[in-house]
Amino acid sequence: MKNYNRRNFIKKSSLGAIAASTLSLSCQENISKPSYGKYMGDFADKPFDNIKAAFIGLGARGPGHLKNFSTLENTQVVALCDLYEDNVKRESKRLRKYNNFSNDVKLYWGDENNWKKMLKETNPDIVFICTNWKNHSPMVIQTMLDGAHAFCEVPLAISTKEMWDIVNTSELTQKHCMMMENVNYGREELMYLNMCRKGVIGELLHAEAAYIHELRFQMFQEERGTGSWRTNHYAEGKGNLYPTHGLGPVAQYMNIARKEDNFKTIVSYSSPSLGRQLYATKNFDKNHKWNKLNYQNGDLNTSIIKTHLGRTILVQWDETSPRPYTRHNLIQGSKGTLTGFPTRIALEGGFEGITKDHHSWIQGKDLEVLFDKYDHPLYKRLNSKTKKSGHGGMDGIMMYRIVECLKNGLPLDQNVYEGCFWSAVTPLSAKSIDENGMPQEFPDFTRGMWKQTSPLNIIV
Repeated sequence: MKNYNRRNFIKKSSLGAIAASTLSLSCQENISKPSYGKYMGDFADKPFDNIKAAFIGLGARGPGHLKNFSTLENTQVVALCDLYEDNVKRESKRLRKYNNFSNDVKLYWGDENNWKKMLKETNPDIVFICTNWKNHSPMVIQTMLDGAHAFCEVPLAISTKEMWDIVNTSELTQKHCMMMENVNYGREELMYLNMCRKGVIGELLHAEAAYIHELRFQMFQEERGTGSWRTNHYAEGKGNLYPTHGLGPVAQYMNIARKEDNFKTIVSYSSPSLGRQLYATKNFDKNHKWNKLNYQNGDLNTSIIKTHLGRTILVQWDETSPRPYTRHNLIQGSKGTLTGFPTRIALEGGFEGITKDHHSWIQGKDLEVLFDKYDHPLYKRLNSKTKKSGHGGMDGIMMYRIVECLKNGLPLDQNVYEGCFWSAVTPLSAKSIDENGMPQEFPDFTRGMWKQTSPLNIIV
């Protein structure tokens, strides 16, 4: 179609009616073909000379993304939005230090719907969404409908219906929707991806992924901050509420939803729910709101995913129990095993005189030889620029790649379907628990098109 301006189409046509029809498909999980739009697996937009961005949510994660984005060349911040005036004004002041600040940056706070006003008034190219989980789906959908690409914190959505709505909207509008899984850009994770691509551990068989992170202290954020809203999720939710940090990397090792393999089914069980209630009883008055919640979700969730190729993935989540932090990050193949926390590698036949066989781990200082040989080219290129950006540099590498892909008209490293598949563990694990561990089938958000999607390249 010649001379087609999608933004104008969205604003001037009867898209509302079309979008409503599209969203009505959300409960039909086995649709063979998209009713509207185009498959987004390898989608690349036209190159951007200058990228105009708006930010929604400036509490926990938003400020870091703002800094990392605004310090890159050919970027422009056009708007900041948060519920709280102090958050917006604080980040507005900081923005002056990051980049050539423009007085044209629009500031929004107060009304919980001001983000909608911001989208329409500032016309951004991309929007970063760093808010309460319940807001993710409506915000990314409206962002795309208003003509911008959406970049959202994890998880992408909290129900499969919302995930279908997001997929349908992305395909309809031809707009990126990327869940910003930063752990995929960690040094260890990037190296393991490189090693898997090079066939170092042979055919992939099994993976283990976790998010074990004791965060009960967040309950002291009673009115503002992450704990003020996550505590309710922990009480009311069920299953694995935060799967993507561990799952994202191993899914890309296995080329999940990228030509080679895909998630098929999941079974899930949770431990008793004890820790949050005990913590609330110990630290808050008996009449405090945290002591009035019914903490129904188990402290530790264990789920097992079966793929189409018969591979298995163990996924665990626990943000309550008193134990050290771990994401686990294990990938096992026919010729060896790569694992994290701590970083250890075992290879059949040993490795360059360091180990004789697979019965011994390559670990500690001996790993430097492996890093020298298998460090991901992307990490080598960007480490010096991004190592102070947050989470050991992974935040900066992720943001650099987002901007790099948009500037050069390249597909993003994470597509909308990956965000949905990884996030779908939450509602599917809950359903499995409700049905006493019965297997639950993953919706195919790609409608079979994953078999044509290119594996993630090893970017130089």
